[in-house]
Amino acid sequence: MRPPKQLSLLVTGLLLALALVGGTAAPAAAEAPLRLPGYVTDNAGALDRGQTAELQQAIDSLYSSDHERLWVVYVRDFSGMDSHAWGEQTAKLSGFGDRDVLLSVAVDDRAYAFTGTLPKSVSDKELDRLLTNQVEPKLRDGNWAGAGLATATGLSDAMSGSGGIGLFPLLLLALMVALVVLGVWLWSRRRQTRRERSIMDSARKTDPTDTRALEALPLVVLDALSKETLVDTDNAIRTSTEELRLATDEFGATATAPFTAALDGAKRALAKAFSIRQQLDDDIPETPDQQQRMLIDLVSSCGRANRDLDAKVGEFDAMRNLLINAEDRLDALTRDLVELTARVPGSQTTLAALVAAHPASVLAPIHDNVSMASERIGFAEKTIADGRAAAAKPVGQQGAAVGDIRAAESAVDAARTLLDAVDTAATDIEQARAGLPAMIEELRRDLATAAGLSEHGGTDLPAATAAARTALDQATADGATNPLGIFRLAVAADAALDQAIAAAGDRKRAADDLRRRLDQTLTAARSQVNAAADYISTRRGGVDAEPRTRLAEAQRNLAQADQLAAANPEQALQSAQLAVELGARALHTAQAAVQEWQAQQQQRVTPRGSQTGAILGGILIDGMLRGMGNEYRRGGGGFGGGGGRSGGYGPGSFGGSDGSRRISRGGRF
Repeated sequence: MRPPKQLSLLVTGLLLALALVGGTAAPAAAEAPLRLPGYVTDNAGALDRGQTAELQQAIDSLYSSDHERLWVVYVRDFSGMDSHAWGEQTAKLSGFGDRDVLLSVAVDDRAYAFTGTLPKSVSDKELDRLLTNQVEPKLRDGNWAGAGLATATGLSDAMSGSGGIGLFPLLLLALMVALVVLGVWLWSRRRQTRRERSIMDSARKTDPTDTRALEALPLVVLDALSKETLVDTDNAIRTSTEELRLATDEFGATATAPFTAALDGAKRALAKAFSIRQQLDDDIPETPDQQQRMLIDLVSSCGRANRDLDAKVGEFDAMRNLLINAEDRLDALTRDLVELTARVPGSQTTLAALVAAHPASVLAPIHDNVSMASERIGFAEKTIADGRAAAAKPVGQQGAAVGDIRAAESAVDAARTLLDAVDTAATDIEQARAGLPAMIEELRRDLATAAGLSEHGGTDLPAATAAARTALDQATADGATNPLGIFRLAVAADAALDQAIAAAGDRKRAADDLRRRLDQTLTAARSQVNAAADYISTRRGGVDAEPRTRLAEAQRNLAQADQLAAANPEQALQSAQLAVELGARALHTAQAAVQEWQAQQQQRVTPRGSQTGAILGGILIDGMLRGMGNEYRRGGGGFGGGGGRSGGYGPGSFGGSDGSRRISRGGRF
């Protein structure tokens, strides 16, 4: 029997209702990656209206202060996908740019991801601390809104650099730093003052005409020394001018002419020094190199002026003291004249005998000696008489006696020398004739030695060599006719050549020693630099910037030393020595950095086995160790991820160091 129509309708409605209830109670579909409609998307019903508004306000505040866009999405699960992959696909579907980051939270799956481009002002370590210390704890507690708020405020703090530190600790830290800096500055200032005082004391002892010693002085010390020297020289010249005026009034212009010439030269040098000082003090600036050259010229000019004046001090004092013993000096000169006058006849007889025994060419140097000695004796007699007359005048008018005494002394000395040459001529001629062959051989040997030292001869050796060759030619041509004159010429030339050879030999030994030290230092530098380079290259994963910088500078100095080795070995030696020092510092600092890197591996979860060595050797790039977190470069190797925080290891690739700042953090909570 068919059921009534009303019953059929009732059953049909009941079945439809059950179907609708059953459809509503069925499990919700998994949430696939989506294009986000807004900054806060709550498809899991994790937030109430007030929490949504508060989170939106924090996100807006982050954008207003830092122009960084934070997106937050809550879903039930990640549709069975890895959290990183779900976040990356959602970011791609949402059209994210360089200033977008996404916090994705699967509330039922208890997983999250933080995806996007990390702001340049936020380091990977800061992001790790934010996620580990603030976001993940709130997610574990089910505080979904708090996790989003912590992300927004944490990013804002990191980008502003506040990091949550209070104002008072910052002020206290700044005060402590200021006090430390002030203390270090005061200490270094006192130390610098003592050092400059010590250098200045040493500089005062430097020969002012030694330009190489002056070049070694710091510019500030050289400037101070120039001012002191200028003042001292000016005072000396003023005093000398007054003393010379008094001496000229007493002794006359002729007697003081040598001192006047010396003083005039000193005044010209001082005028040049004042001109240089004026250029240094005017409004036109000079470079440090120009200042150094001008200051050295100033000090040297004053030094030469003082040296020329000092050279005349003894003579000046002797001139003034001559008047005290004028009578005794004149009496002594008279006795010398009596002796010389008595020697003249005997010397004349000796000369006549020599003329009879030797050719005229041999006696040419002494042929007129006796007659010339007689002339000097006559001149001395007259000047002695004039000196006695001047000494008898009143005080203040006796200055002419000084010139007369000196003239008489010169005449007496000349007459004695002329007569001595005649009296010893016979012996001297025979000795010269006997010694000339040996002297010629000595000249030839020394000329051969000089030829091997031409590279180190400087300016003295060529001149001495030319004079020796001239003497050798004359000895070969005229030795028989003028043995005495030629012998003396050869002896003088050979003495000058010996002195030049000795100086050249010293320079050659110094050059050889410099070359030996340069070769040794270059060998040591290459060994040290190569050792540092190999160490850093094979352990570059654990080596920071400092050793790499020292190595680069060591390599530059080594290349410079190689380049200068032939032309400027002294400068090359300095560069090579610096390369050794910098190479050693590069190796030591690199070793310390590697030890620190290895110690850090014991405090963190490290990769297995050979991966640690590969990271240290630079074969794999460890972003976390280099402060880059999970940063990866465009076109580089990938990094993993499903469970826990993903690793930061991957192979290096061609390109610069400033790769992508893309990040992807997250995992289960």
